Amino acid sequence: MAAFDYFVVFAEMRTGSNFLETNINTFDGLACHGEAFNPHFIGYPQSDNILGVTQKERDADPQKLVDRIKAAEGVNGFRFFNNHDQRLLDICMADRRCAKIILTRNPVESFVSWKIASATGQWKMTNVSHAKTRKIDFNDREFEAHLEVLQAFQVTLLNTLQKLGQTAFYVAYEDLQSVDVMNGLADYLGCQNRIAGLDKSLKKQNPMPMSEKVVDFAAMERSLAKLDRFNLSRTPNFEPRRGPMTPTYFTAPESGLLYMPVKSGPDDAVRDWMGRLDDATVDDVRTDFSQKELRQWKRKHPGHRSFTVLRHPLARAHAAFCKHILNTGEGSYVEIRNTLRKVHKVLLPNDDAAESYDAVAHRTAFLSWLVFLKANLGGQTALRVDGSWASQLTLLQGMANFGVPDMILREDHLRGDLAMLAGQLGRTSMPEPLSDTDPYATRLTDIYDKEIEQAGRDACQRDYLAFGFGDWRSP
Repeated sequence: MAAFDYFVVFAEMRTGSNFLETNINTFDGLACHGEAFNPHFIGYPQSDNILGVTQKERDADPQKLVDRIKAAEGVNGFRFFNNHDQRLLDICMADRRCAKIILTRNPVESFVSWKIASATGQWKMTNVSHAKTRKIDFNDREFEAHLEVLQAFQVTLLNTLQKLGQTAFYVAYEDLQSVDVMNGLADYLGCQNRIAGLDKSLKKQNPMPMSEKVVDFAAMERSLAKLDRFNLSRTPNFEPRRGPMTPTYFTAPESGLLYMPVKSGPDDAVRDWMGRLDDATVDDVRTDFSQKELRQWKRKHPGHRSFTVLRHPLARAHAAFCKHILNTGEGSYVEIRNTLRKVHKVLLPNDDAAESYDAVAHRTAFLSWLVFLKANLGGQTALRVDGSWASQLTLLQGMANFGVPDMILREDHLRGDLAMLAGQLGRTSMPEPLSDTDPYATRLTDIYDKEIEQAGRDACQRDYLAFGFGDWRSP
């Protein structure tokens, strides 16, 4: 029994995929059917079907073409680019009987080759005497956008294969000239036949050095030097991914207003405002929705608006600390509190020492908490990254799994931001939001200085960077 029923060559334009396909097709028992899921044609620009399946039939049901390819004699497959029908990924990636071949090329070379082909109109060449070439202008912004798309697709493929416990056969552009690699690929696909030489009918286009392909090569070199090739400027993220947490969302009593809260934010103040907006109370603000119930609510409220509110990262870390760690009553994380004291040496007061816990002790305890928080968000502790102190960026990314909020407001501009939101609902007036949105702000003011600010930046650097937060206060 063959190892695979069919194969997919994941590639991009100008990576050598035509050459690879030509050589796959030289093996008895293997057949590659072009860009089978290109949204603009089926297989090749002049084709009207693949194995009897038309483009219209394929678009209506991509599984039909996959089944026809699987049923064909030998091992059949096709080429797939990042802009092809994404439904195919759901079909083939989870299928262990589908062989994955990933073809890559230096992205600068493929980009320049693509620009030259676009300018000359020559996408394939079988006769060198018909060669067309032209120097192109290198646009660094266009290249960066191109590179971002390619890298995102490669990461998607890699992560999906990892999650499914699969692997792929990787081929670099330079490998395409190796008979041994081609025979190895055939062996991977379960084909016992071998070839002695490559099909050279397709000729390499523009074999000259890069300096002869670009109008201002020196300017291109300078532009590429500015790229962060190794992604050194990225803030590492070791936090677990989050779900949307729809049961924590709130809807106004009557208005089409949906609040998607970030934990340890100004929830009480926002809920109070939502209630009074409809001449009701905070108790009339509904919560504890399932995703199905929220979708039903949205259907019943055309023109609805959703929003969330960001809090300064330092104030939010302080609020989480006061509510869940320092506090020993309702809302306290007792087990985490005990572990913080015993294992992580967070200097928390004993339950019977509340009276002697002054601003100096609070500052010391909060600083030690920020040290722990940095390690926790960095994946260096055994304790969970609770949603109360997970980065706001991670929580927003989790929300996006259900729906992106229409507006992202800021606590320090809440009155003006809520006025804009109310205006979008057609309101000409609104109740004043509570001025005291953070019950722990005074306590933070008492201990705030440059050291506290820097510790907060170290612990919550993703939110500072992602949302452009400055210092919490002027010390």
